[in-house]
Amino acid sequence: MTAHASGPHLEPTQESGLRFIQRDIGGPVLMLNLLRFRATADYTDHPDLAPAAPISGANAFDSYIRYTLPFLRESGGDVVFLGAGGPFLIGPDDERWDLAMLVRQSSVASFLSFATNEAYRAGLGHRAAAIEDSRLLPLTELPLPAQSRRSEP
Repeated sequence: MTAHASGPHLEPTQESGLRFIQRDIGGPVLMLNLLRFRATADYTDHPDLAPAAPISGANAFDSYIRYTLPFLRESGGDVVFLGAGGPFLIGPDDERWDLAMLVRQSSVASFLSFATNEAYRAGLGHRAAAIEDSRLLPLTELPLPAQSRRSEP
Protein backbone atom coordinates (compact mmCIF):
# COMPACT_ATOMS: atom_id res chain seq x y z
CA MET A 1 0.00 0.00 0.00
CA THR A 2 1.55 3.28 -0.99
CA ALA A 3 1.36 6.05 1.57
CA HIS A 4 -0.21 9.37 0.68
CA ALA A 5 2.14 12.33 0.80
CA SER A 6 -0.15 14.03 3.28
CA GLY A 7 -0.58 10.91 5.44
CA PRO A 8 -3.82 9.21 6.38
CA HIS A 9 -7.09 11.11 6.22
CA LEU A 10 -8.97 10.62 9.46
CA GLU A 11 -10.80 13.88 10.20
CA PRO A 12 -12.03 16.82 8.12
CA THR A 13 -9.81 19.87 8.01
CA GLN A 14 -11.08 23.38 8.72
CA GLU A 15 -10.73 24.11 5.00
CA SER A 16 -12.67 21.04 3.88
CA GLY A 17 -15.39 21.77 6.46
CA LEU A 18 -15.70 25.33 5.20
CA ARG A 19 -15.93 24.13 1.57
CA PHE A 20 -18.66 21.69 2.62
CA ILE A 21 -20.69 24.48 4.25
CA GLN A 22 -20.11 26.82 1.29
CA ARG A 23 -21.63 24.27 -1.10
CA ASP A 24 -24.97 25.43 0.35
CA ILE A 25 -26.57 22.03 -0.17
CA GLY A 26 -30.35 22.14 0.17
CA GLY A 27 -32.18 19.00 1.20
CA PRO A 28 -30.75 15.58 1.97
CA VAL A 29 -27.05 14.82 1.76
CA LEU A 30 -25.49 11.39 1.29
CA MET A 31 -22.09 10.73 2.82
CA LEU A 32 -19.98 8.15 1.00
CA ASN A 33 -17.46 6.71 3.46
CA LEU A 34 -14.53 4.57 2.33
CA LEU A 35 -12.72 3.01 5.27
CA ARG A 36 -9.49 1.10 5.74
CA PHE A 37 -9.15 -0.63 9.09
CA ARG A 38 -6.11 -1.21 11.27
CA ALA A 39 -5.24 -4.88 11.76
CA THR A 40 -5.42 -4.26 15.52
CA ALA A 41 -7.41 -1.35 16.94
CA ASP A 42 -5.26 1.33 18.55
CA TYR A 43 -6.91 2.74 21.68
CA THR A 44 -3.76 4.57 22.83
CA ASP A 45 -5.49 7.96 22.68
CA HIS A 46 -8.77 6.62 24.14
CA PRO A 47 -7.88 4.13 26.90
CA ASP A 48 -11.25 4.72 28.59
CA LEU A 49 -12.98 3.03 25.61
CA ALA A 50 -10.46 0.21 25.17
CA PRO A 51 -11.74 -3.35 25.52
CA ALA A 52 -10.06 -5.72 28.00
CA ALA A 53 -8.28 -7.62 25.20
CA PRO A 54 -7.00 -6.39 21.81
CA ILE A 55 -9.54 -6.38 18.97
CA SER A 56 -9.36 -5.79 15.25
CA GLY A 57 -10.00 -2.42 13.67
CA ALA A 58 -13.13 -3.91 12.07
CA ASN A 59 -14.44 -4.92 15.51
CA ALA A 60 -13.66 -1.48 16.92
CA PHE A 61 -15.62 0.05 14.02
CA ASP A 62 -18.55 -2.26 14.83
CA SER A 63 -18.46 -0.80 18.36
CA TYR A 64 -18.47 2.70 16.86
CA ILE A 65 -21.51 1.91 14.68
CA ARG A 66 -23.46 0.37 17.57
CA TYR A 67 -22.71 3.43 19.70
CA THR A 68 -23.39 5.94 16.91
CA LEU A 69 -26.63 4.70 15.31
CA PRO A 70 -29.01 6.06 17.98
CA PHE A 71 -27.47 9.55 17.69
CA LEU A 72 -27.47 9.40 13.89
CA ARG A 73 -31.12 8.33 13.73
CA GLU A 74 -32.15 10.91 16.35
CA SER A 75 -30.64 13.62 14.12
CA GLY A 76 -32.60 12.56 11.03
CA GLY A 77 -29.96 10.31 9.47
CA ASP A 78 -29.43 6.62 8.86
CA VAL A 79 -27.03 4.16 7.29
CA VAL A 80 -28.54 3.22 3.92
CA PHE A 81 -25.73 0.94 2.72
CA LEU A 82 -22.91 -0.95 4.38
CA GLY A 83 -20.72 -3.13 2.21
CA ALA A 84 -17.48 -5.08 2.30
CA GLY A 85 -14.74 -3.71 0.08
CA GLY A 86 -12.23 -5.57 -2.03
CA PRO A 87 -10.00 -5.08 -5.05
CA PHE A 88 -10.95 -2.33 -7.49
CA LEU A 89 -12.40 -3.18 -10.86
CA ILE A 90 -11.26 0.27 -11.99
CA GLY A 91 -8.68 1.91 -9.79
CA PRO A 92 -5.18 1.53 -8.37
CA ASP A 93 -4.01 -2.04 -7.80
CA ASP A 94 -2.20 -1.03 -4.60
CA GLU A 95 -5.19 0.71 -2.96
CA ARG A 96 -7.81 -1.05 -0.87
CA TRP A 97 -10.86 -0.04 1.12
CA ASP A 98 -12.23 -2.54 3.60
CA LEU A 99 -15.69 -1.06 3.92
CA ALA A 100 -17.97 1.30 2.05
CA MET A 101 -20.78 2.99 3.90
CA LEU A 102 -23.45 5.34 2.62
CA VAL A 103 -25.11 7.53 5.25
CA ARG A 104 -28.15 9.64 4.42
CA GLN A 105 -28.72 12.77 6.46
CA SER A 106 -31.87 14.87 6.11
CA SER A 107 -29.89 18.11 5.71
CA VAL A 108 -26.48 19.67 6.19
CA ALA A 109 -27.77 21.34 9.37
CA SER A 110 -28.86 17.93 10.72
CA PHE A 111 -25.46 16.47 9.84
CA LEU A 112 -23.67 19.30 11.63
CA SER A 113 -25.93 18.92 14.66
CA PHE A 114 -25.11 15.19 14.74
CA ALA A 115 -21.37 15.72 14.23
CA THR A 116 -21.14 18.25 17.07
CA ASN A 117 -23.32 16.35 19.56
CA GLU A 118 -21.14 15.88 22.67
CA ALA A 119 -22.75 12.55 23.60
CA TYR A 120 -22.01 11.21 20.09
CA ARG A 121 -18.48 12.61 20.18
CA ALA A 122 -17.80 10.66 23.40
CA GLY A 123 -17.72 7.46 21.31
CA LEU A 124 -15.48 8.74 18.51
CA GLY A 125 -12.51 6.98 20.11
CA HIS A 126 -13.82 3.68 18.70
CA ARG A 127 -13.64 5.14 15.18
CA ALA A 128 -10.20 6.60 15.79
CA ALA A 129 -8.95 3.25 17.12
CA ALA A 130 -10.41 1.39 14.13
CA ILE A 131 -9.43 3.50 11.12
CA GLU A 132 -6.09 3.46 9.34
CA ASP A 133 -7.31 5.75 6.55
CA SER A 134 -10.63 7.03 5.25
CA ARG A 135 -12.43 9.15 2.70
CA LEU A 136 -15.71 11.00 3.17
CA LEU A 137 -17.44 12.39 0.10
CA PRO A 138 -20.67 14.39 0.54
CA LEU A 139 -23.06 13.66 -2.33
CA THR A 140 -26.24 15.29 -3.52
CA GLU A 141 -28.78 13.39 -5.57
CA LEU A 142 -29.29 14.26 -9.22
CA PRO A 143 -32.27 13.26 -11.33
CA LEU A 144 -31.66 10.51 -13.84
CA PRO A 145 -31.68 11.65 -17.47
CA ALA A 146 -34.98 11.01 -19.20
CA GLN A 147 -35.05 7.50 -20.60
CA SER A 148 -35.70 7.32 -24.31
CA ARG A 149 -38.37 4.79 -24.97
CA ARG A 150 -37.56 2.11 -27.47
CA SER A 151 -40.38 1.35 -29.84
CA GLU A 152 -41.69 -2.18 -29.71
CA PRO A 153 -41.54 -4.15 -32.98
